[in-house]
Amino acid sequence: MRQWKKITLFFSIVWRISHTYVLLMLASVLLVGAQVLLNVLLPKFLIDELTGALRGTYLLLYAGAIVGSNLIIALLNNAIKRWLDVKRDYVDNMMRRVMAEKVMKVEFGCLEKPEYLDLKERALFAFTNQSAVKQMIENTAQFLQSVVTVAATLAVMLTLSPVLVLLLLLCVAANLFAYSRVMRDQLKFYENLIPFNRKYGYYVNIGFHNEIQKDVRLYDMSGMISGRVTDYGREISGECDGFYQKMGRFMSVNGMLNDLQSALTYGYAGLRVLGAVFGKMPISLGSLTMYVSAAASFTKAATDAGTSAVTIAAMLGYLEPFLQFMSLPEESDLGGSLPFPETVESIRFEHVSFRYPGSETLVLRDVSFEIRGGEKISIVGLNGAGKTTLVKLISRLYRPTEGRILLNGVDIFEYEHSAYLASIAAVFQDYKLFAFSIDENITGCRPGSDLVGTGAVIHRVGLNEKMAELDEGVYSMLGKSYDENGVELSGGERQKIAIARALYKNAPVIILDEPTSALDPLAEAEIYENFNSLIGDKTAIYISHRMSSSVFCDRILLLDGGTVSDFDTHAALMEKTDGLYYKLFNAQAENYRVEG
Repeated sequence: MRQWKKITLFFSIVWRISHTYVLLMLASVLLVGAQVLLNVLLPKFLIDELTGALRGTYLLLYAGAIVGSNLIIALLNNAIKRWLDVKRDYVDNMMRRVMAEKVMKVEFGCLEKPEYLDLKERALFAFTNQSAVKQMIENTAQFLQSVVTVAATLAVMLTLSPVLVLLLLLCVAANLFAYSRVMRDQLKFYENLIPFNRKYGYYVNIGFHNEIQKDVRLYDMSGMISGRVTDYGREISGECDGFYQKMGRFMSVNGMLNDLQSALTYGYAGLRVLGAVFGKMPISLGSLTMYVSAAASFTKAATDAGTSAVTIAAMLGYLEPFLQFMSLPEESDLGGSLPFPETVESIRFEHVSFRYPGSETLVLRDVSFEIRGGEKISIVGLNGAGKTTLVKLISRLYRPTEGRILLNGVDIFEYEHSAYLASIAAVFQDYKLFAFSIDENITGCRPGSDLVGTGAVIHRVGLNEKMAELDEGVYSMLGKSYDENGVELSGGERQKIAIARALYKNAPVIILDEPTSALDPLAEAEIYENFNSLIGDKTAIYISHRMSSSVFCDRILLLDGGTVSDFDTHAALMEKTDGLYYKLFNAQAENYRVEG
């Protein structure tokens, strides 16, 4: 990605986050430039008045102009700076939100591709380790201020001596060359540091995880973990030593070049005052002050502009993964535009094969079947048969590697993305609940937005008595991580909330992937008995390792090694005594009889 394109993309995101911040930054740039120019020009006239070079008529005017202009500009600058400090932190924080929103919008399959996961990790590194967003914004503001100052003071310096300006620019160029080399080395240094830092961070962070503490204590793993932290810490320290030695050498060169610039300016301007430069008119003490001040401001601004430009280039290097990630297409951009149909008449797989990103192994092979609208389908098979993969494809989380999935005879990717997802409700094995209220976890909205609807699904999944026991009822916060009054629910109760969330969505297609795995036998039996009333006339796809759930379904789709082995009713499949379904059902029934 070209540098200008990166800058444009970055500041388009900043502008989207806060128009005010960009406008305040530009106002600050103009004020700083004006202040520098006034402080270079006005003291000349004041000193000339004091030394008699002028008549002294405007002494108070010049003194008042210096004090007044600086006072007004300082007041304006301080007011703007306070706003900028607040807005800068706001923009920095909102950038993280922008990336989080992007993660939730990119094609789901990207999040399991190693190259995209690496891209996301490197993008986050720029935020967490480099403060790249903040540095990018600050250095852009510094660069613009410096350019304005250079333009203002250059006009003054050229009236003294173009040769002196050239010599000063050579010193600035040498300084910037050294700085650019250091920044290039810094970029390499951090690129080399990322693998060590990622490993170091992993072993440091696992020491804080509550989930591992039982194993750490029972198997005496603390020494192993802390030892690994020490090893990677030493490697990081070794990487740092060489870089900081280079930084020390640069600071020495920088100091010498700055001293040389001052010597050139004072020496030449002093000779001009004494009239010792052949062919040049002597200058007044006021002019000496003006030129020295202009030269100091010019060289500092030119150096600052250059260092800011180099830093901006370096920050763009750090931010490039973030900008690449932000340029990824979103799922909504990859879908069609057809509205979702009012009723689901059929879902059909046509010769569908699928492999996960980065894998060469097909999980599903040439799968073809059709589900009629309103049917309750159970998908069964051994572990690894492809059951969950199949429903992820129906949910449009992945695209088939080969073949098509049709809904009412239309490829599901022809439907408008958000409308399609709004018509699918699913409870996966690895469902997640969040540190929000129970009501928010079910509705996905602010609490109290639909108390009647929440209460209805709570009752349908059998949680109404539990809610009555809680002081805050459905408004109780889940977990105690962020609320000491939060509630800790059992695995079965949490799973019922996940089922309630799917029911609340009231989508025409509902997918339940192991929805009762955390329930006790009594609660599981209750869910099975009420299964049809829970689902109503919706098209339902049900996955469970407990074969008894199949009895409540219209038909059973039997997967074996990623292919469809059979698709029929429970009664018909049980007649095939040599079939896989018959063996699985009876083997599990036998286990329950033995346990009883």
